Amino acid sequence: MAKIDKLINNAQEHMEAGECIIASVMGAYETKIMNKGTVRNGIFMATDQRLIFYAKKLTGYDLEVFPYSTISSIEMGKNLMGHYIAFFASGNKASMKWINAGDVQFFVQSVKDRIGKKPDNYNGVVDAADQIRKFSELKDTGIITEEEFVTKKQELLSKM
Repeated sequence: MAKIDKLINNAQEHMEAGECIIASVMGAYETKIMNKGTVRNGIFMATDQRLIFYAKKLTGYDLEVFPYSTISSIEMGKNLMGHYIAFFASGNKASMKWINAGDVQFFVQSVKDRIGKKPDNYNGVVDAADQIRKFSELKDTGIITEEEFVTKKQELLSKM
């Protein structure tokens, strides 16, 4: 299993019920800790509800969530060291450089399509058939296993 897949599996325990991953990228997330710039290796996941950063640490994890309704713009580029993305949310800049896994263009387009919007299921209603289709796509692309797909499908069908 690729490292990005392991991180996605670990991050899923922090997702909302019915939340579906649409796209993900892995690289070095630039942030500040105690007013000092630092870099954390991890993943950005664009879900149907929000943008999530997740990184595994020796003694735990880092998790940061960005609702699409707070994101004002996203940019991307490529230089000698690889792809990079940056976005602005609630006046703060978040960026990832040295992206080494995931489809950057699909990820950026997925975020652009949702910028400034509330999640489709914001009113608490989850369309099970749509969610199952999304999980099927994740299975088909190898992001989740057949077993994970079947488990999620049964969970969604039981809520109908």
